Amino acid sequence: MGRFVASKNQENESQMTPLMKAIKSIHSVSSSGDSLLLEDIKKQRAGQDLYAKISTPIVGVDTNEFSVRGIPCEWITPAYKHDADHIILYCHGGGYTCGSLKYARIVGSRLCLHTAFRVVSVEYALAPEHPYPAALEDITVVWNYLMSLGIGAKNVVVVGDSAGGNLALELLLRLKNQGRILPKGLVLMSPWTDMTLSGETYETCKDADPMLTKEYIQHARYSYVGLNNKYDEAVDNYKIEDSDFDYSDPKYSPLFGDLSGFPPTLIQVGSNEILKDDSRRLYDKLLSEGVMVTLEEYEDAWHVFQMSPGKKTNLAMASIENFLDILY
Repeated sequence: MGRFVASKNQENESQMTPLMKAIKSIHSVSSSGDSLLLEDIKKQRAGQDLYAKISTPIVGVDTNEFSVRGIPCEWITPAYKHDADHIILYCHGGGYTCGSLKYARIVGSRLCLHTAFRVVSVEYALAPEHPYPAALEDITVVWNYLMSLGIGAKNVVVVGDSAGGNLALELLLRLKNQGRILPKGLVLMSPWTDMTLSGETYETCKDADPMLTKEYIQHARYSYVGLNNKYDEAVDNYKIEDSDFDYSDPKYSPLFGDLSGFPPTLIQVGSNEILKDDSRRLYDKLLSEGVMVTLEEYEDAWHVFQMSPGKKTNLAMASIENFLDILY
């Protein structure tokens, strides 16, 4: 366990490579930009579902949708001999405002294919319609359901990307605070760990990140805590009054929680991300609290690059597979 750079890491955070520019162009087509308007957020959700149709692996896995107390879920199972004893509980990203079972199927299918584990993905309630703590309540319900099936906590690895990484950490904090058994391991891809937006890479990577802007992260935060209903188009939306919220509270920013006793953790992040410090600081925090943790930084990679096919994605998935082999 330790810190690993997937290739020689030259920060070069002042400009994008041609590939990064192409990724940014593609992303801008389906993105709602930095809008707080629900109609724009819904357009982004539809764009993500469309992207999922052309990006999800279509062979090698079987899918079966089900619901738990009205929460849409899906089993993703290898269509070949596989490990039936252990599962992955997957929390998709999307800034807590976007994401669906279709969207989750992109990474969920790759996890399934590469690890031969069954994967459960969850379509948790989204903001701004359902602000905090709706998503956490939903993922807790699904965790309890899995436990009721007789799947022991030590047979589960929790995986989350972006806001799903935040949710995965919050789930473990809740389980820990309740005195319950934690999952066997934790895998985080580009996790959003600090809602105070205090990481230095918001500035040092702002010209290199093809996916995210600080304004977008601010607006996702506003939606998550329920401030969209106070938004007025006629007012500068960067000046929303949110002084009532302490974003350093661990319920929003797990980076500032007590993470001692957490299971072995693998963190993956791209070199071009404004959220890179969210991963670096989480690594330092876990290490300081005695948790076995590995941080992998992938050069010239963007936010949750594991959603896109390519050499880096295969390398990252192989690393996750190796991490699970070590756990079990």
